[in-house]
Parts: sequence; C-alpha cells; structure tokens
Amino acid sequence: MCGVSEASRPRAREIGIHTGIFSPGEFNAITDVDGVMVGHCTVVHGEGELVPGKGPARTGVTAIRPHGGNVFREKAPAAAYVFNGYGKSVGIHQINETGVLETPILLTNTLNVGLVADALIEWSVERNGDIGISTSTVNPVVGEVNDGYLNDIQGRHVRKEHVYDALESAKTGLVEEGAVGAGTGSSCMGWKGGIGTASRVVPNSLGGYTIGVLVQSNFGGVLTVNGAPVGRELGHYTYQEHFDNGSREQLDDGSVMVVVASDAPLDQRQLRRLAARASLGLARTGFYGSNGSGDFFIAFSTAFRVPHSEPATLSAEVVAGDAISALFFAVVEATEEAVLNSMFKARTVVGRDGNVVEAIDIGDLLSVMRRYNSLDWDKSLPPYIS
Repeated sequence: MCGVSEASRPRAREIGIHTGIFSPGEFNAITDVDGVMVGHCTVVHGEGELVPGKGPARTGVTAIRPHGGNVFREKAPAAAYVFNGYGKSVGIHQINETGVLETPILLTNTLNVGLVADALIEWSVERNGDIGISTSTVNPVVGEVNDGYLNDIQGRHVRKEHVYDALESAKTGLVEEGAVGAGTGSSCMGWKGGIGTASRVVPNSLGGYTIGVLVQSNFGGVLTVNGAPVGRELGHYTYQEHFDNGSREQLDDGSVMVVVASDAPLDQRQLRRLAARASLGLARTGFYGSNGSGDFFIAFSTAFRVPHSEPATLSAEVVAGDAISALFFAVVEATEEAVLNSMFKARTVVGRDGNVVEAIDIGDLLSVMRRYNSLDWDKSLPPYIS
C-alpha cells in the first residue's frame, strides 16, 4: 500500500521547538523550493516470524523530483557529498563528475537499491526513447538505509509498481513524514526514525533564497533537541550497554540520506559545499558518523536547468562566495529540524519477528525540554502532550 498517514503526531514547531534563527517557508518542507515535488509509496504486509524473501515487509520508497518536467532533458545542477561511505547508493559519482542530476532522487532500503534503480531506468526510458540509442545512457540516483531490523530486507519488497507510484504521486505542498515511504522501517538514536523535512528562507538582505531539506533518518547517537540532552536523560544512547551492566541491547549504527534543494543559483562546486553542511545539522541532533554509517548528501538547485543537448558554451550567474554563508547556515538549521520531524512524526512500528521500535514519547520529551529550558513557548499545548 502507498501513503500511510502519520497525521496524528506533531512536528517540532507544533510543540514549541524552534531550532535556529531563520524562518521556515510556507510548508516548512523541501517543497518550499519552487517546483520541488515529493512522493511516497509505503510497503507494509505480513506480521510475526521472519520468512526470508516472503515477509513481513516494513519498507518503501520515496521520490524527490527537482521539477515536474523531464529531468533527463532539463537537468538540475547538482553535487553530492559523502560523509562516511558505508553505503550502497547509486549515481553519486556521475553527479560529481558532470555536475547535474538527470533523474529524480529515489530513497529506499539497502538491498532494494538495484530493483529501484532498474525501475527508475525503465521510467526514464519510457519518457526518453532515445536513451542509449541515439543519445547517452541515463544515470539513476538512488539512496538507501538498512531497515532490516523491522523489515524482511532479503525480500526486496519494493518493486517497479511501487517506484512508479512514488514518482507519479509526487507533489508540491505538504510532505508526509515519519514512518512512510523509505522511512517505514528505519530507526534513529534508539527510537523510530523515518522521513522528515524542513525549510529556511534566507532574509532578503542576504539574498532571499529558500533552502529545503529532506532526510531519511536511520542513525545512531545521543539525541539532542534544541540543546537539551534528551537521549541521555531518557536512557537511549549509543554504547548504553557499557554503562548499565549490559542490560540493554546496543543501538545500531545505521545511516542517513540527506537531500538539499535551493532556488539559489549555484554551480556544482558551491552545491557540494552546501551538501557538506548537512553534516553539521545532523551533529546538532546527536549524530556522530559511526564506522558502519552510510551518510550521503545530495544538493541541487532549481534556479536554472541544463539542457540535455548542450550548446558549445553555457553561462549562468551564481551566488558570490561571501553570500553563500547564509545558505550554509540555513542548511544546518533545516537539516536539524528535518531530523526532529522525522522522529516526532513517526509512529511505533512492529516488524519482523515481533521486533518493535518505539516512537519517542512526546510527553517524556517535553519533560526534559522544560527541565533544560529548551522550549520556545510552553502554553496551550495540544491535549495529547499535556
């Protein structure tokens, strides 16, 4: 099935957690960057004991389209940054070689990368019949995290029809977050992770540009929220088993995918610098980049498009060096908030073999936040967190 709703749980700003100094866009999402579209397909079936290759399935696919047109014909300037390379993403090297994105970006689970890339190739060929015949081949871009604790990952349950559903359902506006799409089976710092997004609008005096971020959170660390040591206080943290006589299971290292979009005119070099700043936003939440963490960041610009049939020369105005600092700042803030949204919106999920990853308890979270004076307001809170 596609489109599991997480509407009943709050986002960070809905409970008084305002990270940073810049304001978000209308939807506080990557789709605040004009033209960017997001779609999910959530694959959930079966329960109980794992039968490898059969289920239970707790996985999915998420599609990020830089614009609603034909991305192969009208490519987006792009770059990628690898913080820690323990991952199986597809298409990263060619993005950095050519400086363009020529397909939507798809996110899924580790062992499903091949099937998802294959479906993305088919989808692109259907729309560009000359691929590999009278013009170049296509570079599919697919990112992943390991959701095997909850999901029958050997089953590779994300198939062509699910990829097509995510691509065709992609839309602007509000973005569904939490345990949906590619975030269905992920975990983050001891709680349920998932898909999260946020945006920042740089003040007009600094360019007036918009930064949007979408994360697929599945990493280890010690959760910090607006400076409050939530993970430590609530007893969820990496290496915890070494501090309580081995009474708890070690939290998995995991991975993270970050997609950054902007309407600022940026070239490949600048976009790679932008992507790299996502690591600082992750660090604010407690991420530390473990040995087994696959941490891949992709940034693209919607300010102009690169035609497939390039003229002999191309020219475009780009943001000046000093002016890019505000965009760096915005990426850090939006990445931090996107991670928080991915966790706060996610529901508890029971997966294969009865494995459970609990959603963070909002009441417990707020009790820590109040103790450390880390809430921006503390009045008229919704009844489910009173």
